[in-house]
Amino acid sequence: MAEVKDWRPFVYGGLASITAEFGTFPIDTTKTRLQIQGQKIDQTFSQLRYRGMTDAFVKISKEEGLRALYSGIWPAVLRQATYGTIKFGTYYTLKKLANERGLLTDEDGSERVWSNILCAAGAGAISSAIANPTDVLKVRMQVHGKGTDHLGLIGCFREIHKYEGVRGLWRGVGPTAQRAVVIASVELPVYDFCKLQLMSAFGDHVANHFISSFIASLGSAVASTPIDVIRTRLMNQRHVTVLNGGVATAAASASASAQRLYSGSLDCAVQTIRNEGLLALYKGFIPTWVRMGPWNIIFFITYEQLKKY
Repeated sequence: MAEVKDWRPFVYGGLASITAEFGTFPIDTTKTRLQIQGQKIDQTFSQLRYRGMTDAFVKISKEEGLRALYSGIWPAVLRQATYGTIKFGTYYTLKKLANERGLLTDEDGSERVWSNILCAAGAGAISSAIANPTDVLKVRMQVHGKGTDHLGLIGCFREIHKYEGVRGLWRGVGPTAQRAVVIASVELPVYDFCKLQLMSAFGDHVANHFISSFIASLGSAVASTPIDVIRTRLMNQRHVTVLNGGVATAAASASASAQRLYSGSLDCAVQTIRNEGLLALYKGFIPTWVRMGPWNIIFFITYEQLKKY
């Protein structure tokens, strides 16, 4: 029975992640749309269509229908099924290895904060890198909304593989892993600190978990949004050609030389700041924070309830 129980965190982590994803996905779609707009070097997304999260939510619903807010939900669910499971499994494996080498706990038996941060950061980086293809599919489907309805998950996968190869599925893997490391490194210690400070007022109850998660989400949103903007833009990037100073798809001209908008994370950051200003790296910050809070609440409450069975 003990051996079976060792697998429960894997299953619970995946189920809780999927539940949280369904509950907050429309907010994530508005975040993605805000992050890719205003790119002056890409005419497709050069206009500022949305003034903010609420405006994006209303316009997407009105112009494309409510289903468009859930475009990309299935690759997102697939991502959580793999990412959530791998992250939990890797996290506990790393903690076990650290404990065997005497690195996890100090002299009085309490777990070291830095050890937990390193384990969480390592688990986040590894799992996010492995699940990167599902993230690319999610971003592409979110950006194009109802335009991907005829493709679906499998069709979108085939299109990326056909025109961009296997490397296209790992586009943006660098900032994806960096973002996972930053979120894990900031969110976990801030959450634990806030939870401990609020214990006398709220106890170990849902109110404490809610407030602590929301404050932790603010810290991770501030730290991770610039990386998230870069990641989203790299993932949405396709093979393009430059025609008379403008950008068009690669199929538009066989004679034009293929050229990427961004050569990598650093180039994307530099061009974004140069063309749109420093604050462009914080596009989608509000929906990022608003989503992280409820996502964590749904995740931890679901996880704690599943642990009872």
